[in-house]
Formats: sequence, C-alpha cells, structure tokens
Amino acid sequence: MINLEQLCTAVINCTKEAGAFIREQRKTFNNEMVEYKGTNDLVSYVDKTAEQMLVDRLRLLYPDAGFITEEDTAASNNQEYNWIIDPLDGTTNFVHGIPCFCVSVALAHQQKVVLGVIYEINLDECFYAWKNGGAWLNGNKIAVSKVTPLSKALLATGFPYTNFTRMAAYMEVFDFCMRNTHGIRRLGSAAADMAYVACGRFEGFYEYGLNSWDIAAGCCIIEEAGGRLSDFSGGDNFLFGKEIIACNELCFYEFVEVVKEKFNK
Repeated sequence: MINLEQLCTAVINCTKEAGAFIREQRKTFNNEMVEYKGTNDLVSYVDKTAEQMLVDRLRLLYPDAGFITEEDTAASNNQEYNWIIDPLDGTTNFVHGIPCFCVSVALAHQQKVVLGVIYEINLDECFYAWKNGGAWLNGNKIAVSKVTPLSKALLATGFPYTNFTRMAAYMEVFDFCMRNTHGIRRLGSAAADMAYVACGRFEGFYEYGLNSWDIAAGCCIIEEAGGRLSDFSGGDNFLFGKEIIACNELCFYEFVEVVKEKFNK
C-alpha cells in the first residue's frame, strides 16, 4: 500500500530540484537555444533536461510506475500507476523571460490522479495534494473560493496555439466572460491557472487542446481543495479528453452551462 503523504513529500523535493535547475538556466538562456515541435510549440534543452531529472528521481521513488511525459523521455503508459510529468509548463513564458512557469508532476492510479505537485518557480510557490489528504500551498492548507454567482467570478483561460478548429465557440465563451464576470486572465501556464483556482485566486478555468501532463497535477489539487472538474459537456472525460472546466463548487454548474451551450450548439 502506497503512503501517498510520504510519497508527496518526496515528489515535492524532486520537483523543487527541477525548478532550481530551470531557474538557474533562465539566467543565461537565449532564443538561439529554442527548438520547435510545431508551430508555436516551443521546447529547449531545459525542458528535456528537467524531464530527465524528474524521471530519474521518480523511478527511484516508485520503480513499478510507468510514465506519461511531455518530451517522451520515458514513455511507458501501460502500468497500473503512471507518473504524468510536465517539466516546464509555460515554456513560451520561460523563453521570453515572462515570470510564470511551473513544474508539474502527478501520479495516476488507473487513470485517476491520486497525487499532484505544481511548483511555480518564480514565486517559489509549491501547491500539492494527495488523495483524501487535502490541498496545500507551502505548508498551508488551501481551498477554492466561496465566490458566487458567476458574475462575481474572476476566470482564467489559455489561448489555443496549435488547434484552431474550435475557435468560434472558444471566443463566444471568452466574450461572455468579458461581459458577465469580473474578468478573464491568461497566465500562459495551465498548471498555474489550476493552482490558482485551487487556492481561490481564480474561481474558474477553461481551455481546450490540453494534454494530460498540462493538467494532471492540477486536477488532484483542485479536487482536494473542494473544487469541481468536468469536460465541456459536464462529463468526466477531462484528463485525456483535451478539454477541461475547473471551478469552485458554487460557480461550477453555472459555468458548465455557459461552456456547454457555446461548444455544443
């Protein structure tokens, strides 16, 4: 039986080590070091090295687990347990020197996330949670906000950057949020967006085109903080379904109806 609390402590240490490496590399990084996985989809040796660091450490912590990784350092997602890793969520921010990027590590059991750690490097903020253990930020327990209704909510999103096939519906939700809430923000890191929902800075978040490594850790942290998650239809196909709504409990159903109506016409 895995002791998730003890494992989470060890994962935090691994995540902070990778974060320290990324922070140090930012001091001398320049755009000539950037590679392109696709249009607007950036990567560098920093992402790849940080991922290898995490894989090496996590493999020692729990050798039987497989891996789902952004940079394919150790792709083997056929195990009962899988580490889901984004070594640098917010690579474009990192490349341009914009101070919002994270390390995100999760552990999933049979495709349900049971542990999550998000380390926002620039503010030295570590958000973490494990199943039935609550959600935490730098040792302090956190919870989603109690703001209601949606008209009083501050929301977050991420802009599509490779898949533009659903832009019309996306912009309809965006337009609604601009006109009918306290506003909408785009940080450039889905991990940070979700961590901020968990601690009550944002009331909700929506985005499509995301991969499991972008959101896995945030899913655990939000649920343990008392929040709700769904896909754009209000269902539970969000971890691998490339669309997600994350929200506090009190605004959740109202926000789901807005997104559902725009995306399912």
